[in-house]
Amino acid sequence: MRARREFRKRKDIDVAVLDALVDRASEGMTVYELRAVVDADIDTIGEALDRLKADNLITVEGEDDRVRILPADRVVPEPGEAPDDDRGLVDRIRDKLGF
Repeated sequence: MRARREFRKRKDIDVAVLDALVDRASEGMTVYELRAVVDADIDTIGEALDRLKADNLITVEGEDDRVRILPADRVVPEPGEAPDDDRGLVDRIRDKLGF
């Protein structure tokens, strides 16, 4: 799953982190789990997390000596909400009309 469209006009690494977190929105992820999914070094991921935290797009929770990072509720698409995709307008209209 991808983060909502309004949160996609950010640095590529920020969007990659948000997308990874949205995929696991209910349980969250550790920094090391993010590192396994996002193609960037730990320092770059840390900088992205700092920006996302400053913009209130993520929350950080500690439980059982583990820090979990979760996307803010407003970043996660509602069930049934159309995903933001890279297809053009004509392709989406064709799909809608069944062509």
